[in-house]
Amino acid sequence: MCLILLAWRVHPDYPLVLAANRDEVHQRPTASAAWWPSPPILAGRDLSAGGTWLAVTPDGRFAALTNYRDATRPRAEAPSRGALPVRLLEQRAAVAQQLQELQRIGGNYNGFNLLFSDGAQAAAYESSVGRGRLLAPGVYGLSNHLLDTPWPKVVNAKAALASALTQLPEQRALLELLRDERPADDHELPRTGLTLEWERLLSSAFVRTPTYGTRCSTILLIDRQRSARFTEWTWNADGALSSQVNFHWNCGPAAVAPAPAARLR
Repeated sequence: MCLILLAWRVHPDYPLVLAANRDEVHQRPTASAAWWPSPPILAGRDLSAGGTWLAVTPDGRFAALTNYRDATRPRAEAPSRGALPVRLLEQRAAVAQQLQELQRIGGNYNGFNLLFSDGAQAAAYESSVGRGRLLAPGVYGLSNHLLDTPWPKVVNAKAALASALTQLPEQRALLELLRDERPADDHELPRTGLTLEWERLLSSAFVRTPTYGTRCSTILLIDRQRSARFTEWTWNADGALSSQVNFHWNCGPAAVAPAPAARLR
């Protein structure tokens, strides 16, 4: 997954708003989001390695993963990073404990970032710097670098998210910002060791090439009544919709009373 937007306790009616794109080679086999029998999570599945990039539990805990872009060859012997969201949600631990666990095991994996929540708190962990932290109420953007790194796709998507939040529960504006194919100007491009052509291709929120691109877009909303909505759109190599799944359920009582929402701007 190459773009994750998180509005954590910002909207007065939706304490959790998550919008994300997963980018991957088109030939990598993938299953659409569904409820897993064990552990009990709602997630898509990478059929090559068996893990996932974004998952949520029936009680509203979530974990979302991006790879850290590094031009050096990844370690072939490293375990699959897609196992990490599953591991976090299976443990049912508080985020502080999970951050300690990630500090201990993070170096075993190729570079990654994780956004996750135990329902009471949200956190981010960045393996490239071995750093984790709790997140205050706010709007966050994550691509294939550190949290809130001002890559054009992150900056533009966060700006669009501020407007999209005012239109909830309508999701159209959220999907539109995930489908934004505008490339950045060359002077704005990050320099991550890729060719200039690929830096341009990857600079848009929605990536479209014949071999690699945005495979799916996901929106997760949990409101103050603990009602959850999960929608996933799957895209083909042409960028056209190939399937859509929708889930709606009640997460049950919160572990703690929700904190007051930050003011929308």
